[in-house]
Amino acid sequence: MSILRRTVVPVLAATIWISISEFVRNQFLLQAYWVEHYKNLGLEFPAAPINGAMWGVWSLLFAIVVFIMAKKFSLIQTTLLSWFAAFAMMWVVIGNLHVLPYGILPLAIPLSLLESFVAAFLVKKLSSI
Repeated sequence: MSILRRTVVPVLAATIWISISEFVRNQFLLQAYWVEHYKNLGLEFPAAPINGAMWGVWSLLFAIVVFIMAKKFSLIQTTLLSWFAAFAMMWVVIGNLHVLPYGILPLAIPLSLLESFVAAFLVKKLSSI
């Protein structure tokens, strides 16, 4: 099996899944929470194309983290560890900065766990780890 098939394809597949998941969750399901929260802070919610591009970079980095973890851990362990590394820590930081609308968490937590699970599943299946 070539390095391309074992590494690049799983990481790109996970990146695409993560990007779609993030876009749907934050631009369709939770956008009103974000916009209102930022408005209450006297800020405008950052929605310029550069912000979208940076979420693409974040998605790629998250997919790489999932890939690395999947080599050493089971599917469930990879899901939980990668979720903790990407989401729990991010929410602690942006909560500390007061830019996290806590009202999103009841929906964001299960959806982000699903995002992490599918990313880990894709990596494990496509890389034969």
